[in-house]
Amino acid sequence: MTTVTKDMIIADVLNLDRGTVPIFFKNGLHCLGCVMASGESIEEACAVHGIDTETLIVELNKYFAAAKAAE
Repeated sequence: MTTVTKDMIIADVLNLDRGTVPIFFKNGLHCLGCVMASGESIEEACAVHGIDTETLIVELNKYFAAAKAAE
């Protein structure tokens, strides 16, 4: 099972499953196509945008857990 951590690069998470896009959007990270998404960690992006990192990580991991359960 995939476990998302705050140190992961945003683009790496998107490459694991594009279904995560709405989660990023819902949490205020709308610039997923920008150059920073391919070099910025989730924690760094959250800090820049004033977003709670832990909330985003929990939602992403719930998504991956549900996807795994559905297999």
